[in-house]
Amino acid sequence: MEKFPLKRTSAGPHPSSSYQAVSKKYTNGHPLENGQNGAPSRGFPDDEMIDIQTTNSGDHRHTRLEDDDGVSHYSVSYSGTTDTAGDIPGIGQYDDFHTIDWQRDIARDRMRHRHIVKKKQDSFWNLLEGAHDAWSGWLCVLLVGLCTGAVAGVIDIGASWMTDLKFGICPQAFWLNREQCCWSNETSFETGNCTQWRTWPEILGQAKSGAGPYIISYLIYFTWALLFAALSASLVRMFAPYACGSGIPEIKTILSGFIIRGYLGKWTLLIKSVGLILSVSAGLSLGKEGPMVHIACAIGNILSYLFPKYGKNEAKKREILSASAAAGVSVAFGAPIGGVLFSLEEVSYYFPLKTLWRSFFCALIAAFILRSINPFGNEHSVLFYVEYNKPWIFFELIPFIGLGVIGGVIATIFIKGNLYWCRYRKYSKLGQYPVTEVLVITALTALIAFPNPYTRMNTSELIYLLFSQCGIANSDPICDYNRNFTNVKSAIDLAAAGPGVYNAIWLLIIALILKLVMTIFTFGMKVPCGLFIPSLCLGAIVGRIVGILMEQLAYNYPKNWFFSGECSSGEDCITPGLYAMVGAAAVLGGVTRMTVSLVVIMFELTGGVRYIVPLMAAAMASKWVGDALGRQGIYDAHIALNGYPFLDSKDEFQHTSLAADVMQPKRNETLSVITQDSLTVDDIEALLKDTEHNGYPVVVSRDSQYLVGFVLRKDLNLAIANAKRMVDGICGQSLVLFTSGNPPQTLGPPPLKLKKILDMAPITITDQTPMETVVDMFRKLGLRQTLVTHNGRLLGVITKKDVLRHIKQMDNEDPNSVLFN
Repeated sequence: MEKFPLKRTSAGPHPSSSYQAVSKKYTNGHPLENGQNGAPSRGFPDDEMIDIQTTNSGDHRHTRLEDDDGVSHYSVSYSGTTDTAGDIPGIGQYDDFHTIDWQRDIARDRMRHRHIVKKKQDSFWNLLEGAHDAWSGWLCVLLVGLCTGAVAGVIDIGASWMTDLKFGICPQAFWLNREQCCWSNETSFETGNCTQWRTWPEILGQAKSGAGPYIISYLIYFTWALLFAALSASLVRMFAPYACGSGIPEIKTILSGFIIRGYLGKWTLLIKSVGLILSVSAGLSLGKEGPMVHIACAIGNILSYLFPKYGKNEAKKREILSASAAAGVSVAFGAPIGGVLFSLEEVSYYFPLKTLWRSFFCALIAAFILRSINPFGNEHSVLFYVEYNKPWIFFELIPFIGLGVIGGVIATIFIKGNLYWCRYRKYSKLGQYPVTEVLVITALTALIAFPNPYTRMNTSELIYLLFSQCGIANSDPICDYNRNFTNVKSAIDLAAAGPGVYNAIWLLIIALILKLVMTIFTFGMKVPCGLFIPSLCLGAIVGRIVGILMEQLAYNYPKNWFFSGECSSGEDCITPGLYAMVGAAAVLGGVTRMTVSLVVIMFELTGGVRYIVPLMAAAMASKWVGDALGRQGIYDAHIALNGYPFLDSKDEFQHTSLAADVMQPKRNETLSVITQDSLTVDDIEALLKDTEHNGYPVVVSRDSQYLVGFVLRKDLNLAIANAKRMVDGICGQSLVLFTSGNPPQTLGPPPLKLKKILDMAPITITDQTPMETVVDMFRKLGLRQTLVTHNGRLLGVITKKDVLRHIKQMDNEDPNSVLFN
């Protein structure tokens, strides 16, 4: 007997990760089916494996082996001997670019749980095992929260230091960024009289200002930006192609039950974290908040393998990933509740109450760890804390809703422009030169950004400046009002805007146009890049400009009825920073189509709980305008562009087709079936060789076509290979039986009984079932396939791929764009 009876003769190569996710498995526009010529097959091409047990063969155990990218493999042991070296593909594991069977995975977990509960009374050890099983979910999300908080702290500190490195250095302690360098000298950072911090011209012995120093600063800024961007793009290209982009569209797809191997692996986590620091420091128009969700989910995926309950079960693992996504937003914005709502509203597909509590706990721990690290060096863990709490006037709801409308329009321009560019990148030669594209965009951004002070500064600093109120300490031109501050604590009066304010407005309008154009070209490049901060920045610029105009209106006409007497006392009754906050929420809401989570994130981000109603009004107006001008938010649009098989639970199926119109095979074509007791091993092996289906219906006979059950291709392959090695006498002429009764005695070889691998309760529908119902079943039950019958006789099969292609066809889109094995 061979030592490794199930070992592959030629192991398939490690999947090569390509930049274009869609082209990964395609040749000449057509998907390569497993086993088809063109690419070596990766083991058996189906998704799941029920445990195959041999009767009376003693002990039967599983041993998990972990591969490089966090993929589990299993070895099966018989008769008390464990073969851990045998790399046996398939058992308990899905293949790349397949969808998971939610029902089956959840049923397997219930069986495992019942087994543990039943054994609890047997011994003290079993009692401990049961207790560990009960709290392993909480322990796993605790670890995810701890690691996510720590990684986020490192990223925040690294990004702020490297961003300041473009402008100068702290000679006494080079590891300090500008703000920390100035604290160490105990001088006022606000006034800019910080002697410890040296700009690059000063280091090179030049004066602080003048034409020469300006040119030197410009050149050094440009050089650092190119260096950081080149490093980030090269790391992504060489080590982890999946680390590019925001990651949220892919996380949504993975949470809906799709497998993308390596997307949440160790290399992706490492390169995404390092690349994110570099690309943010390069001054590109991108944020680090979206990729934090990807980083947190990668941490969740890696840590779930410490707990077999989650590591071995893809449906259970997605509960941990949902909690991880909440932790990602929690550390990105210092908004734990917003993170939980973001996970619920935006990314999660299956979100039971248990997952809600765990997400809450995970987000809490992550926010606590980040607060302990205190990367921003202030007493608030929020990014853009606002000090003002002036009540808003009822009339202001009109400009707030107006900002919502403007936000929806800006968001639509951004989504349409970005999609056009990403499509062009994908189908043209540009996609073959990812690093060159990054360098060109970085060079253009650095050249254009440096002359304008509002585009030169860090985007987060700009947002903070736009959100804040003009007080005695603000020296920026945007606060150039004709005010005389006699007392620091006196109320801020309404005042006429000075020339600095109008100059700042023009610079902000230029910054708005530049940032919008640069973000269109930047989002989707092959570096880690998020979308939240650029969107907030665009909205904050528009909001601040509208706020200044409203403030001047109140100054010039304080007695007007619509200010309802609030402005007649001469005190500052309009807060331009509030308008910036509302505008930021409007654009971000229009781009992502978030509503509830957006409002909560915004008031957690700024501490402005008083302004929930203006934020709600703007977010709602922005969503309505966005939905009217374009159907999809940016993430759903990118899912469609990449062809991921995502059945959105928010969409409605509005067509009147029936199951008979969608099922395979079509009329007058033959359906590949297995009969319950009349096929030999040779017949089944020939069927597996000639067809590439992931599973086969089992029927009573070819004439009757009455359904018995459903068997998966992978199960058949493994069961036949095992039987040939383990059971004496099994050969090509052996009958394969899916029945439990004893067969009539014949002179031929012994039969092969495979009833154990047969699914006796497959989900079935009739051929007259409306497709609306079928699509609902696929969404809500997480099905992989359903069998179609007529009067109890089998007619065909509908798979998730068939459903997705049918929806595309009915919407007049290309049905072959769906990426699927």
